Amino acid sequence: VQLQASGGGSVQAGGSLRLSCTASEDFSQNLMGWFRQAPGKTRELVATMGSDGNARYAESVKGRFTISRDHAKNSVYLQMNNLEPADTAVYYCNARRLVNIYWGQGTLVTVSS
Repeated sequence: VQLQASGGGSVQAGGSLRLSCTASEDFSQNLMGWFRQAPGKTRELVATMGSDGNARYAESVKGRFTISRDHAKNSVYLQMNNLEPADTAVYYCNARRLVNIYWGQGTLVTVSS
């Protein structure tokens, strides 16, 4: 299984970015989402979405980030608005099937003040 993420980049505070992740297999019946890891910190959950469309967000991104999925494309997206310097991190997409967890390669998001 491969997860290909894209869409990272550098923006100023208050800007927006949209991350995309496409899986090489069908995860329409499974959980997909995004995690991030800032320098010197542990990887943390950003947002996940189940097959039923139920979304879960970290408190720090609620109201600013929106996760969505396109089952036909085996894809998950993360729309990030009103970005803050604290959002600077490598963002990883994630997919889960039973006991297996799959990770994308990570895409860097840098937010300058």
